[in-house]
Amino acid sequence: MEKKIISFVIPCYRSEKTVGKVIEEIKTVIKEREEYDYEIIAVNDSSPDNVYSVLIENWKEDNHIAIVDLAANAGKQSAVMAGLTMVHGEIIVCLDDDCQCPVYELWKLIDGLDQGYDIAMARYGIKKESAFRNLGSFLNSQMFNLLLGKPKNLQLTNFYAIKKFVIEEMLRYKNPYPYLHGLMLRTTKNIISIPMKERERAEGTSGYTLKKLISFWADGLTGFSVKPLRIAIGLGCLCAGSGFIYGLYLIIRKIVYVNVAVGWTSLMALQLFLGGIIMLILGLIGEYIGRIYICINSSPQYVIREARKNKFEEEE
Repeated sequence: MEKKIISFVIPCYRSEKTVGKVIEEIKTVIKEREEYDYEIIAVNDSSPDNVYSVLIENWKEDNHIAIVDLAANAGKQSAVMAGLTMVHGEIIVCLDDDCQCPVYELWKLIDGLDQGYDIAMARYGIKKESAFRNLGSFLNSQMFNLLLGKPKNLQLTNFYAIKKFVIEEMLRYKNPYPYLHGLMLRTTKNIISIPMKERERAEGTSGYTLKKLISFWADGLTGFSVKPLRIAIGLGCLCAGSGFIYGLYLIIRKIVYVNVAVGWTSLMALQLFLGGIIMLILGLIGEYIGRIYICINSSPQYVIREARKNKFEEEE
């Protein structure tokens, strides 16, 4: 009987001490079900440490492993997209390189797909992150509820199993600034959340800086919805209406109380408020225009320096 292939995609950055452990855990878990074979696509996102050397060592020892070496740091989302282009399995599993994803719970995700769902995603009761990261995750979740109609009971995480047809649709997106969860929700909402516990990070700290988190959030905010622009229109109408009503109030007040002086403080406060709203809306429009400009220039999601094949590539 021909075995089903599960493709594991691992974006790697500053994880020379952990990615090897993740690979070994995958090998151990996959042996639990004989009907499955596996491949691992590890993407070196131009990591400044010795991740690439560690991956090469594993590649030499195991022909199930393929390596994608990016020429410049493209970010986690683009790194995953690069790895997805090389998968051969009908089931694709994406996970992190820091040992936080509970690989031993893999079969819960696979069983979720067997139930008829297109995506099975881990749902963590308590996330093993800083308060700052958890706040960012909360805001990101609320943004998706508003902009993309994400089911409220769905928690978006980095450990999930996904069917091949969803990946094929996601890979049709060729523009810069890919946002994986947005691409998933644009393709299907037939997603199940699987409760499990997230583990502590094995080594180091998160590679997401404040700048990267803001950029990540902006990709989701502007990449897959025009609702922010519609919100800006509504906000502009609200401010214009409020200004009209306040103007009428000042006129009536001046007629009734002839000698009353218009307050300088209230006038300045109103100007500062309206000026801030205008600058916010202009900045939002500028963000959209800037991204359109970059897309027109055909900026790549990533640039591959080298790709090392596994046995499934060689068999084709």
